[in-house]
Amino acid sequence: MTALKLDKLDKKILRLIADDARVAFLEVARACNVSGAAIHQRIQKLTALGVLRGSQFIIDPEKIGYETCAYIGLNLKNPERFDEVVEELRTIPEVTECHYTTGNFDMFIKLYAHNNHHLLNIIHDKLQPLGLSSSQTLISFNSVIDRQLSVANLTDEEEE
Repeated sequence: MTALKLDKLDKKILRLIADDARVAFLEVARACNVSGAAIHQRIQKLTALGVLRGSQFIIDPEKIGYETCAYIGLNLKNPERFDEVVEELRTIPEVTECHYTTGNFDMFIKLYAHNNHHLLNIIHDKLQPLGLSSSQTLISFNSVIDRQLSVANLTDEEEE
């Protein structure tokens, strides 16, 4: 997939809203020297193009009792069941990410559990029945970098 062509205004808007999605459109408009309606239209365009995928509050899992973060590489007995397994993973609320990968695993997931005992129950009761041939679990002690991709490096010059 090729990158979308974004103009100077699009890039400036992205820089301004990346740090605070709740910043008022009028404040962004003033910084960009355009009308609030123009900002609203650009935000709608960027959303329609898939550049922006909404805004949300970020909940800290640990603050609500999920003390264990784990990454699990999964290998399926029957890789043709990828789509079915993904749909089943969507029903497990503790699973927050799922990636198809190269390398040693068919897919790689991230999940949160209350503690190690809860993690064991998720693996045994929810993941194993999906038809796994094997899995490997890595427990994260602490996230030292947790951010979205920076847009600070978007330049205003047109790329060739």
